[in-house]
Amino acid sequence: MTLQQLYLMLLAGGLVLLASIVATRAASRIGLPSLLLFLAVGVIVGEDGLGLQFDNYLLADHLGTVALAIILIEGGLTTNFADIRKVLAPAGVLATVGVGVSMIVTAAGAHLLLGMDWQLALLLGAIVSSTDAAAVFSVLRVVPLPRRVAGLLEAESGFNDAPAVILVLLFSAAPLELSPVHTLVTVAYELAAGGVIGVVLGVVGAFGLRRIALPASGLYPLAAFGLGMVAFAAAGAAHASGFLAAYVSALVLANSGLPHRSATRSFAEGLAWLAQIGLFVLLGLLVDPGDLAAEVLPAVVIGLVLLLIARPLSVAISLLGFRIPWREQLFVSWAGLRGAVPIVLATFPIVGGVPDSLRLLNIVFILVVVFTLVQGPSLGLVARRLGLISKEATREIQVESAPLDVLEAELLTMTVHAPSRLHNVTVRELRLPDPSVITLIIRDGNTFVPQPDTRLAIGDELLIVTTSKTRAATERRLRAVSRRGKLAHWFDEYGEAG
Repeated sequence: MTLQQLYLMLLAGGLVLLASIVATRAASRIGLPSLLLFLAVGVIVGEDGLGLQFDNYLLADHLGTVALAIILIEGGLTTNFADIRKVLAPAGVLATVGVGVSMIVTAAGAHLLLGMDWQLALLLGAIVSSTDAAAVFSVLRVVPLPRRVAGLLEAESGFNDAPAVILVLLFSAAPLELSPVHTLVTVAYELAAGGVIGVVLGVVGAFGLRRIALPASGLYPLAAFGLGMVAFAAAGAAHASGFLAAYVSALVLANSGLPHRSATRSFAEGLAWLAQIGLFVLLGLLVDPGDLAAEVLPAVVIGLVLLLIARPLSVAISLLGFRIPWREQLFVSWAGLRGAVPIVLATFPIVGGVPDSLRLLNIVFILVVVFTLVQGPSLGLVARRLGLISKEATREIQVESAPLDVLEAELLTMTVHAPSRLHNVTVRELRLPDPSVITLIIRDGNTFVPQPDTRLAIGDELLIVTTSKTRAATERRLRAVSRRGKLAHWFDEYGEAG
């Protein structure tokens, strides 16, 4: 590749990226997941459009897996645990039992209505059984739902990719020889081990990041994202669910009081958008539009089975033991959006050499496009009809903590001992050099924030925040007043050391 060709590739990639970013605004205004626009870009640039040929399913498999891990890490880093804490149990059941029910019902429909053999039918059911985190998150940003409903959808979409991936990999084996016991044991181990690895690495990472002052604030988002990728890779090396480990570790990190949370969220969202754009364009390149026409009817049939039977039944069974109103259950059933995850999963059996598996990719592609067009824009209307629009839904403010050395500030502590002349001096009379300030006073075991007229007393412990540049002047002023009182300068006292 010549340098000129490299420039042309970068120019084309940059233009595609910018066009995709601009297109997201139109998609977000109508509540339509932007993945459809990115897929369209891939199809237009592809072999039947501008002529770019791409049919490397193994590379698409690997890149798609990494992109999904990035999207799940972003989902964990931007999720407020308080929003999903009360719905963890139903979300967990939806992500496991719900996936299983949806897979079985969809597979039965594919076998009975389309005449697929059981391996292809089970693969198709597993591929479309999970909701897509990227699609769900993009819609939740524009539909003001009650916290419980939004949290349930968010947690489910974060958790249910892992069981779906495990099932697709199991059913992609050739020849297919599985026992129910073996399947259950494998799924249980991978989920349990992935969850444990995610929690452990999240806790350890949070402990370290809260206590290690990094030299630049921009390193904190990189460290948080890096820990999520470590969890993903570590779980994969242990034959556990890397997707679950990545999401859980990021969720733990994001809710552990990390420094620079706002910057971390912004960085995660930007990186996830980049992963989504690249992933969807890549998947659009994989599809040959000339092969899609023959699979439109099968895709619509399977989509109707999934939307009208499998998804509602899986929601009803999964939420049977929970007191969730029927209106919310109906909305959760309708809001089970599919997106990049099923298309990426459809490449697994192709790489595994499953006969006739290329057909699955075409069916899944059409299903995702058609039913996203139907479900995405209608979610706001359905929520209003069911009375679920939250008038009080507001964006939570983000409060950051940052190590003082990153801000070039220092925290000073001192105690007013007898016979110091700081006794009975007000905070205003102390006249500390700007921008130094007394932030807290501990007096007789009680902590309070001082006011300008607050008088210091013997035994007070002071917490003073100052900058590195004014620390010396602050210490001199405190020593001066302690020695000669608030009129120290009149007595030619400037608090020099010694």
